[in-house]
Amino acid sequence: MKYFNRDILQELTEAITRNRTRSILTGFGVFWGIFMLLILMGGGKGVKDEITMQFDGFATNSGFIGAMQTSKPYKGFKSGRSWELETKDIEKLKQNIPEVKAVSPMVSVWSSKAVFGVNEASCHAKGVRPDYTEIEAPKIKYGRYLNEIDVLQERKVCVIGKSVYTNLFEEGEDPCGKFIQIDGISYMVVGVDYAQGGISINGNSSESVTIPITVIQKIYNRGEDIDILCLTAKDGFKIKDILEKAKTILARNHYFDPDDKKAIMTLNLELLFGIMDNLFKGVNLLIWIVGFGTILAAVIGVSNIMMVSVKERTTEIGIRRAIGATPSVIITQIMEESVLLTLVSGMIGIIVSVGILSIVDMASSDGSFQVSFGSAMIVLSILLVLGVLAGLAPAKRAMEIKPVDAMREE
Repeated sequence: MKYFNRDILQELTEAITRNRTRSILTGFGVFWGIFMLLILMGGGKGVKDEITMQFDGFATNSGFIGAMQTSKPYKGFKSGRSWELETKDIEKLKQNIPEVKAVSPMVSVWSSKAVFGVNEASCHAKGVRPDYTEIEAPKIKYGRYLNEIDVLQERKVCVIGKSVYTNLFEEGEDPCGKFIQIDGISYMVVGVDYAQGGISINGNSSESVTIPITVIQKIYNRGEDIDILCLTAKDGFKIKDILEKAKTILARNHYFDPDDKKAIMTLNLELLFGIMDNLFKGVNLLIWIVGFGTILAAVIGVSNIMMVSVKERTTEIGIRRAIGATPSVIITQIMEESVLLTLVSGMIGIIVSVGILSIVDMASSDGSFQVSFGSAMIVLSILLVLGVLAGLAPAKRAMEIKPVDAMREE
């Protein structure tokens, strides 16, 4: 009975020795399939994270409105007429669109320079109200954000972005309470915003100096004019529908054709988020199709080499059948060899791919290129199932070998 109880590793070693070249190539095929699948999965996740970082802080159900020149004549007004968003538009939108959660105005001043002592930083001044945080959430490193009192009392205070902070102050220095100058006007720093989203709404937040909108309107003689209206929808409502209603209301109040698509600029972040989400769902599906197809092809190779192994061992199997080997012993041996060859190659693929992804992950500042433990286990489980399936046909072939035929062949 010792002959029938040999260690499976010894059985596998003997099988590989007999078919060394084919075994190595088959094992490499499984390794490559697992390697490609996990590399694609990790790379796709990392790219998604990096793109998602560009939307960092922005509400997914937000939209933006800006005034443009009209392209159609309307009620006696010629085409090509300019018009401006105004402070009074805010309340009209709130009153007529109950689905809207927040309507926040923004006024911007470009190509400004912030100065603190001998240090300078290029920046843009951005005038907003405190409710702008409903649209773009700040990441306050020091101090606080603007509040209602700042706006009502027209305080000359500001919140500076990360890039402005690093150019004007020493690392680790708390700038709150200190005064910087922008275009010759002094502002007290009350906060530092470390948000670094890649979407630029009248300028990147990292390079912005945020000032109460009432202050910036007065200093730059903007009156009641607004550059952009920022809106968010209440839960359960689409920002697309709110933007359409807002366009109709603004067209009525500012006398331009509601069907004039060039008269008003709108940006729907909800739509952009949806496009990105659907894009990566498609990418993930493609990754699984390509990866699974590669693994399946490799496992078919495992099945083929096991069939060759069974054919070359016809005499051995026949003799073992003749001296008392049960069908379960023969089947178990073939199945174990198939599964072990598949799993060993697959585990090597997992280890190598995870190692490479770890190196890429350390080199990346934003995205995470690591594959989760759960994903690796799913891949390993699939590989185990395919290894079992790969051994079925060779095991069936081994069971069909008759001792008499094996002896005759010998």
